[in-house]
Amino acid sequence: MPKIIPQLPEEELQRQRDAIERIAAGNSALKSPPLAFVDTYGCQQNEADSEKLRGMLREMGYAFTEYEAEADLILINTCAVREHAEMRVLGNVGALVHTKRAKPGQIIALCGCMVTQEHMALRVKKSFRHVDLVFGTHELYRFPELLERTLKPHKGRVFEVRQIDGERYEGLPVVRSSSIKAWLSVMYGCNNFCSYCVVPYVRGRERSRSPEAVIDEARELIDAGYKDITLLGQNVNSYGRDLGCEADFSYLIEEINKIPGEFVIRFMTSHPKDATDRLFKTLADCEKAERHIHLPFQSGSSRVLHAMNRGYTREKYIELVEKARAAVPGIAITSDVIVGFPGETEEEFEETLSLVELIRFDMLFTFIYSPRNGTPAASMPDPFTREDKQRRFDRLLAAQNAISAETQAAHVGKSYRVLIDGVNDTRELLTARTSCNRLVRIKGDEALIGSFADVKITGSTTWSLEGELIQKEAGQNG
Repeated sequence: MPKIIPQLPEEELQRQRDAIERIAAGNSALKSPPLAFVDTYGCQQNEADSEKLRGMLREMGYAFTEYEAEADLILINTCAVREHAEMRVLGNVGALVHTKRAKPGQIIALCGCMVTQEHMALRVKKSFRHVDLVFGTHELYRFPELLERTLKPHKGRVFEVRQIDGERYEGLPVVRSSSIKAWLSVMYGCNNFCSYCVVPYVRGRERSRSPEAVIDEARELIDAGYKDITLLGQNVNSYGRDLGCEADFSYLIEEINKIPGEFVIRFMTSHPKDATDRLFKTLADCEKAERHIHLPFQSGSSRVLHAMNRGYTREKYIELVEKARAAVPGIAITSDVIVGFPGETEEEFEETLSLVELIRFDMLFTFIYSPRNGTPAASMPDPFTREDKQRRFDRLLAAQNAISAETQAAHVGKSYRVLIDGVNDTRELLTARTSCNRLVRIKGDEALIGSFADVKITGSTTWSLEGELIQKEAGQNG
């Protein structure tokens, strides 16, 4: 049984509450509240973390702005999964030297996965002198204390990046980015150590929240009117293994499904090696659970999957998809795939391509392999060029785009129950999601946002559906 990581001591959390009160008292004496700009890169877990950071900022007396130039505090929550994300962060942070020059009292802070890597924290410290505060993923709950140190006169720069397994804590305030959709973290960290992935190093080992805490938060969200609850974890399928109790991820879905109200339960991400018949049965039995599973396969070659340390074979993955489709007819299956893993041959890429054509994913997130410092794959020999990998990537993308266009077109003429959750960029159409997480654009009054409705699908594109509202008691699950 893995070591159970205890809840943070009350005195530690009280120290943060005291820092919040002191900062809030200072801000209340100002003519107007200071403004904070919070920017987030990366995954939904980072989005959820940023909501907690906004919650703490609000408690400390900050208001929010969407413009860096007018902010008194800029906080950037970073991602380390791919080099491209890191380069975007560094480019944007470099540009902030101009906002700080125009507003010398501005505080610039970086947090999250990228700066939890020691070499990246050192790079920021050496090359980005205008950055005042850097803290890693394990310091999130300590943000008030660290900010208070940063705000002190002649304080110097504050860098706090601990290389630890992480801790478990509850009760942080939250400012959510939506009144309809809510992120609900059920666990933190990862134990899988895929050979290409930096997440276990920057997020620490798996720590599950107690089932009571998760279910209580879900109930609070539903009572507050949230209609779309997404359960988050690096590998939700391994939820509860560190708790020493009977509760697993299916149990969470079952219990949340029992809560009265009209809402949908979504989740990500599932690891194939831990996906079970019980999970698929739960999705079939729980009417509020979405008919969709994101099940990253990463490669269609068993040899490459072994080198990736994924814990399953090509044949096992195909078997899992067959079981999911048998248990939940019409289930949408989306996935992630990496092209150009070190040493992947042309024949092994063809195995990936054939898997995509065999399974016909509803959507596929495709990536060219990006070396991550400190991971085993970063030191593996790789005779293939970037041009080789780009050529393969383009072939895979073309194949999946054709499949997506066909699968989307198959929904034209059908009717579905959808949750209307917003408007498109031009505010001309409402946006909605089916139970299978398909995007539907429809004409209608913005007053419908936040409600469920039945729609008939009238058209499709590669990435979305077009529909019209219908007066109907119930649609099909989509």
